[in-house]
Amino acid sequence: MDSWQQAQMHLLLRRWRTERRLATPRFACGPGNSLSDVPGVRVGHSTLARGAVQTGVTAIVPPGDNLFARPLPCGAAVLNGFAKPAGLVQIAELGELQTPILLGNTLAVGTLFTALARDAIGRNPELGRALPTVNPLVLECNDGWLNDIQALAVTEKVALEALAGAGPAFARGSVGAGRGMSCFGLKGGIGTASRPIPALNATLGLLVLANFGALAALTLDGVRIGEAVEPLLPELAPQDDAGSIIIIMATDAPLDARQLGRIAKRAGAGLGRLGSYWGHGSGDIAVAFSTRHRPEPPPDAALEPLLAAVADATEHAVLDALLSADAVSGFRGHFRPSLSQVLDRLAQALPD
Repeated sequence: MDSWQQAQMHLLLRRWRTERRLATPRFACGPGNSLSDVPGVRVGHSTLARGAVQTGVTAIVPPGDNLFARPLPCGAAVLNGFAKPAGLVQIAELGELQTPILLGNTLAVGTLFTALARDAIGRNPELGRALPTVNPLVLECNDGWLNDIQALAVTEKVALEALAGAGPAFARGSVGAGRGMSCFGLKGGIGTASRPIPALNATLGLLVLANFGALAALTLDGVRIGEAVEPLLPELAPQDDAGSIIIIMATDAPLDARQLGRIAKRAGAGLGRLGSYWGHGSGDIAVAFSTRHRPEPPPDAALEPLLAAVADATEHAVLDALLSADAVSGFRGHFRPSLSQVLDRLAQALPD
């Protein structure tokens, strides 16, 4: 680390020591700085934390009792496709969200798909008979470092608990699908952020399942702090930029599916600010939906403030995940410390 970076890191750590915060957002935050600042959007978790099993499910529930009957406009961007999602192909073709969204670990995708199908059948008894089949949306990251993923511990019951428990207030960090996730070699998980968009009289809400990034690349406020962290944690198992991130966006702007796909792409700008380059083995996927059933798409040029807000909210949702997460020990004694622990250790070493 050169002298300029060293000086910047000292300023960042002094701010952490005195204010306990990092990285001032570029734009104003919503009232809760949360995905659920978009009216009607709810989030629920079901967490499994017992010995080698460190995993869970997170549900994102848009407004509406029956999305199959009244789907929402939806778009997606696959930044890097090393991933095993379910439902993205039909969203790319039709631009519609027909179910809530479930997040979980890689080997739970089939179970979560079945849980969403069963939920939709309960609301539409003729589904797959007199009616077409449904397109459940399930997205995943690999939590196999902290979680014994072969245990296949996620059941339909766990998924339905996450759906049933969804509300506007929800926990972040090492909860739900985020329980076993790692981020920049530290403890990752669930993070969230929101940004009002006055020009569109709308709100952007965003939630991440953060499980990506190499520690040496970690960049906070433009400071490559990962280079200073690595020597402090020689026992820490390395993490390549190969673990994946899922980014879910909601807005009450009346965008169509094409425009939602455009804003989803801008999540990549926020990831880059943190030091990620979407490595070879990383599944980096963003999904954006509107809570307005009937699109009234504004001119594309009017999306400019929304595009900028997506990059900002993505960066800060990942930081929220890192700062909200508790340290976790799990499968085979594997361990991930929290970013807060690491920053405290660095800050304590600063000269007065």
